[in-house]
Amino acid sequence: MHLPDFSQPLWFAAVIGIFFLVITARYFLIAGLFYLFFYSWFPELWRKRKLNNKSYKKGQFIREVKWSLVTSMIFSITGAITVVLWQHGYTKVYNSTSLYGWWYLPFSLIIFMLLHETYYYWFHRWMHHPGIFPIVHKVHHDSNVASPFTAFSFHPLEGLIQAVFMPLVLLILPMHYYVIVIQLTIMTFSSVINHLDIEIYPASFLVRYPGKWLIGATHHSLHHRQFKYNYGLYFTFWDRIKKTESPLFKKAVKLNS
Repeated sequence: MHLPDFSQPLWFAAVIGIFFLVITARYFLIAGLFYLFFYSWFPELWRKRKLNNKSYKKGQFIREVKWSLVTSMIFSITGAITVVLWQHGYTKVYNSTSLYGWWYLPFSLIIFMLLHETYYYWFHRWMHHPGIFPIVHKVHHDSNVASPFTAFSFHPLEGLIQAVFMPLVLLILPMHYYVIVIQLTIMTFSSVINHLDIEIYPASFLVRYPGKWLIGATHHSLHHRQFKYNYGLYFTFWDRIKKTESPLFKKAVKLNS
């Protein structure tokens, strides 16, 4: 099938529009379902399991959604640029499993997530530098008590920092486009779960393998409260290696078990 030239202005705008619809639909679906489940359908469970005693700021959800829409547009533009790069042969995106075999599908996903974790950890620490924080990262931390909608609530500069990672990696790392879709879905689920302010994982899981290597709401809630610990995205290994995991984490897990 002959595809149109997506670098042409009208087609490029159309691709941006499609990506925007898909990204916002995924964001509102995942964040919205978690919100409805805990805050509307089972509020008693939320009151029992919530990690913070503080209340949400007035107008917080509306502000978070507004910033998230901006972030989604940035993701959409970088996604469209990636499509153009793919169409002109600059990326390693492929669509036939025969090229690398079925074993490579999960392998490429793991490699990407480890690279993404490393990229995010070090940029996250950089964003907490006193001279950088108020410009780039403060918008996200305006949500002292995180919510499902905090997941994509970023200043445009932070959104851009996050958005450019995938197209850059796809220039060198072969990934099947189905794996890319799976990775983006994992990223959204992970971000929403980490910002729930409700720990959905059992305490016994979080203190043993493999759970102790995964970031959940308890881990990331401490980051929003303390600012100087718990910089990871999916995994805790960089925080453990660099000794930036909060000393309150194990106590917080037990308190919310």
